[in-house]
Amino acid sequence: MAATETAAAVHRQLGELAAGMRALQDTMRRIEEGADRAEDKAAESRAAVHRRMDELVGRVGHLETSTATIVSDVAEMKPVTDDVKRWKLMGIGALGVTGIAAMALGVSFAEAIRRVVFVIVGKV
Repeated sequence: MAATETAAAVHRQLGELAAGMRALQDTMRRIEEGADRAEDKAAESRAAVHRRMDELVGRVGHLETSTATIVSDVAEMKPVTDDVKRWKLMGIGALGVTGIAAMALGVSFAEAIRRVVFVIVGKV
């Protein structure tokens, strides 16, 4: 009986070891599957990052081209703007001179009318 009990204990322990090994194998398989899923997600994420980076590179290139065009356009406009500013200043100066001349003429004309009125009225 002792041999039978020992054999039963050994069989029971072997069964427990086999069940433990199966449990370890299942755990390892789940870990590997999780790692595979994580790797797939990481690969998708990296692909999305690279795609967005490529889009950004294209957009930055477009911005550089637009900026270069704007710089050349502004360089072409600068002389015209400077001329318009100069014309404006000359116009303001001419208006000032014309205003002073008109004021002097108005005063002279008013004085002439006053003398004519005095002559007509008889108050010399």
